[in-house]
Amino acid sequence: MNNAPEIAVSVRELEKRFGDFTAVNKVTFDVRQGEIFGFLGPNGAGKSTTIRMLCGIYAPTSGSGTVGGFDIIREQNLIKEHIGYMSQKFSLYDDLTVEENIDFYSGIYKIPAQERQARKEEVIRLANLEDFRHRPTKIISGGWKQRLALGCALIHHPQMLFLDEPTSGVDPITRANFWAIIKDLAGKGVTIFVTTHYMDEAENCNRMVLIYHGTIIAMGTPEEMKTKFMKSDVVEIVLAEAQNWIDDLGRLDVIKEAALFGSNIHAVVYEAEKAIPAITAYLSGRGAEVGEIRKIMPSLEDVFVSAIENYDKAHEKS
Repeated sequence: MNNAPEIAVSVRELEKRFGDFTAVNKVTFDVRQGEIFGFLGPNGAGKSTTIRMLCGIYAPTSGSGTVGGFDIIREQNLIKEHIGYMSQKFSLYDDLTVEENIDFYSGIYKIPAQERQARKEEVIRLANLEDFRHRPTKIISGGWKQRLALGCALIHHPQMLFLDEPTSGVDPITRANFWAIIKDLAGKGVTIFVTTHYMDEAENCNRMVLIYHGTIIAMGTPEEMKTKFMKSDVVEIVLAEAQNWIDDLGRLDVIKEAALFGSNIHAVVYEAEKAIPAITAYLSGRGAEVGEIRKIMPSLEDVFVSAIENYDKAHEKS
């Protein structure tokens, strides 16, 4: 008996060009049913273009793919009927009240008339919008709009949910609450495909890809990303006015690259055992107020920065 999870999304050599510009460059990946799959990368990397092809909004230039078993080229309308899609701008109507937006999406998704009231109450409970139901959408905060948009995307009970930069522009507490809802949905078997440029959010994903200049440059679980794609050591440097030392440290032979991480510096080094004494001696000799220098487990942001640096170096002559 085969207990392997079913494939919810399958993409092969998918490409999207706009004139001479290649937004998505022959990407290939699978998403398993019921997992949270992260599609990560900086702004302009090709995340939104990919998700729009999968949702039947854009037609691919070349390549193939299926979403829920439906072909992304020939069966775009069927895909739209069976998925939930939440764009980064939330696709809400500001002149309508919260309730009226939900009613509108009930119509869009052809919810049977006898089920609409129950579905609406379900969405309001899920998004905790009881106190806002009669308010015009334009006067509620970004965080509440986010909850409303998610509820509208779920009103037809899709088994697959596409979220395009869903936490962009909302505060950290709202982001954390949003991810609690997403994890709960995934626990109930809903497949979540989410694009984001927040690397800390990627820890919530079962698997992920990093896309850069339209090309997938890394793929795996969070743990695999930190081990398989991060061969170098990472050293955390705690010191006063860390931002003033970035350029100087980046020129040391023992450091491959250095970047600010909060108020500290994360340095990717060839070998931590040799780099730490060299960094300590360099900073001490210049009167820096050093707190601590230690080897750490790389974060996904470290992996992300390193992968992009490696890609840029490999392609700088091409």
